[in-house]
Amino acid sequence: MKYSALNLLRNGLRHNRDWPEAWRHPEPKSHYDVIIVGGGGHGLATAYYLAKEHGLRNIAVLEKNWIGGGNTARNTTIVRSNYLWTEAALLYEKSMQLWEGLSNDLNYNVMFSQRGVYNLGHTLQDMRDIERRVSANRLNGLDAEIVTPDQLKRAIPALNTSASARYPILGASLQRRAGVARHDAVAWGFARAADALGVDIIEQCEVTGIERRNNKVTGVQTSRGHITADKVGVVVAGHASVLANMAGLRLPIQSHPLQAFVSEPLKPVLDTVVMSNAVHGYVSQSDKGELVIGAGIDAYNGYGQRGSFATIEHALQAIIELFPSFSRLRLLRLWGGIVDVCPDACPIISKTPVNGLYFNCGWGTGGFKATPGSGWAFAHTIARNRPHELNAPFSLDRFATGALVDEHGAAAVAH
Repeated sequence: MKYSALNLLRNGLRHNRDWPEAWRHPEPKSHYDVIIVGGGGHGLATAYYLAKEHGLRNIAVLEKNWIGGGNTARNTTIVRSNYLWTEAALLYEKSMQLWEGLSNDLNYNVMFSQRGVYNLGHTLQDMRDIERRVSANRLNGLDAEIVTPDQLKRAIPALNTSASARYPILGASLQRRAGVARHDAVAWGFARAADALGVDIIEQCEVTGIERRNNKVTGVQTSRGHITADKVGVVVAGHASVLANMAGLRLPIQSHPLQAFVSEPLKPVLDTVVMSNAVHGYVSQSDKGELVIGAGIDAYNGYGQRGSFATIEHALQAIIELFPSFSRLRLLRLWGGIVDVCPDACPIISKTPVNGLYFNCGWGTGGFKATPGSGWAFAHTIARNRPHELNAPFSLDRFATGALVDEHGAAAVAH
């Protein structure tokens, strides 16, 4: 149905009572073939691809709060695939390819904007690292290029490229296919599409226990009762170690707060994403005009959705160093997410020693960009009880064999 401005106003005044719900709100069944714990982007994508690619229908997504209310709603929406190591680059590139057709696939506009991402270099070593990464990206078939300070100045006039700057800019890498997406639209799009394929999306349903018998998962205890299942996939960013402990597992991850904040809206001034590892900040401009700003994780471990003022101050110092004209802007709001980080800064997408139990976690600060690829690979692992070749390097046993995929600092700021 086409809606005119008058129809939109009329429905708005009536609180959209005549509009259909985007997804159902069923009561939990007593049994499911597969339960996905976690109703964020990764969990919803997993359920969607289980139904779409593998034909499963008796699936439930259990979310303790509301759909997309965790890290999916608490990030800075950057999408890129220019990671250094082949294993990581190919996984994120799969996600990038899915992003490029996601709105059509879901029949829902996720507002994916391929406005490019620049990673700045401030020292000779920075530039050597950038050249290495760009070369590695090209060998893996990813789009990547090196740009000069003059090219940066023409592309981003507000950027301080002065040679007298505290951190002079010697160049940058550029991935033109990279960009941003709308975080809540991603969650809603996957939720609606999964629901249309028969997936039960159950909100306000906290998992309080994982049941197992003879080393096989048998179901979960929840705040809405006991539910049995043949398979359970856990995708709870930030709290994976808590859920693993329920099953008697200990994961090699740590959880940290990760902050971000936005400025008051202003007219269009930045049509791309700028990131700097040395200055340690990154910034883009939202469609509403706000500058979306962030930096690294808070150093302490914790599950609070907030962070320290020192991190905010450090990030703003970095952004003002890069964009002096932003110094008079006021902050509008800030928030924090909870990220779980593996020792090699790469995720776990894996079977576990408990038959029928699977974990997808440890994305650190890179989770949002991987949303469709993560769900696609995890769905394959759950449906076939073996990893896809793209996520095989990210199994749990790498921490025993030593075959780590060390992306720490390899791809500039990790977001």
